[in-house]
Amino acid sequence: PLFQALQAAGVAVEPAVYDDDFVDEVEAQLCGLRGVLVWHNPVENGRTRAALDAMLRRVASRGVPVSAHPDTIVKLGTKDLLVDVRDLPFGTDTHRVDTLAQLRTDVVGRLARGPRVLKQHRGHSGIGVWRVEQLGAGRYAMRHAQRGCDTAQGTLDQLCERLAPYFADGGHMVDQAWQPRLAEGMVRAYLSGSRVAGFGHQAVNALFPAAPGEAPPAPGPRLYSDADDPRFQRLRRLLDDSWVSLLARHLGLPPERLPVLWDADFLLGEADAAGEDRYVLCEVNVSSVAPYPASADAAIVAAVQGWLRD
Repeated sequence: PLFQALQAAGVAVEPAVYDDDFVDEVEAQLCGLRGVLVWHNPVENGRTRAALDAMLRRVASRGVPVSAHPDTIVKLGTKDLLVDVRDLPFGTDTHRVDTLAQLRTDVVGRLARGPRVLKQHRGHSGIGVWRVEQLGAGRYAMRHAQRGCDTAQGTLDQLCERLAPYFADGGHMVDQAWQPRLAEGMVRAYLSGSRVAGFGHQAVNALFPAAPGEAPPAPGPRLYSDADDPRFQRLRRLLDDSWVSLLARHLGLPPERLPVLWDADFLLGEADAAGEDRYVLCEVNVSSVAPYPASADAAIVAAVQGWLRD
């Protein structure tokens, strides 16, 4: 559909299928174009984006617009963002965890106050995202967000053993406060540049603990809608009027470097002093935003037309 929308607007498009094994061929193809839109997971079949990102930086340095640019992904599209924005209106109690030693001390101290969600700093599809809860007497409940996983119980040593791979080769995790209202659903705001282009709403229950003797609640489908969905107009106003510009300034990200397509996931937090539900940011997706609402195609086309005018 996006190809069709671009072609209808008079923009010629062609696919560029990527693999590290033929990166030079793809680079030669991209250097002959007027712009590049990129969808590629942070980690795919054990490979990172290192070779791809290096190539995209070279292409961009030749004057070809690239979105999302790898430097933008580093600022906006990793879990470290949640630490950077913890003091902003949509932030929450979040910390960076660099070592297993910190897990044993700092994180365990925070677990004494309530459940936490530990996330590898870069990933997708719930991989490397864990809900951890202290059960008492040195035992912990651990639930992986990847589809099909169940809650396990174990000691602190067993918890560290499970999470150790995420600290290998200089890796780290991000520790965020658990949001008890998770089962009420997650709102995904799809944005093009600094403006909301659509919404997705889903009951995301991968981390939600089951009641005693019951199965965990089943995940619901993500239902897409356009930017005018009346349920989310307060969130739209917050994003369009202040939150996106506040985020960009906080990260030192020029508005023109915001991606042609990106999304921000929000959970419901405790109500604020005015009785309004608080939106808590739990993730930003930049690397490979798909699927997305059909309403976003028009915003993507407009952004590409802007590239061509420039």
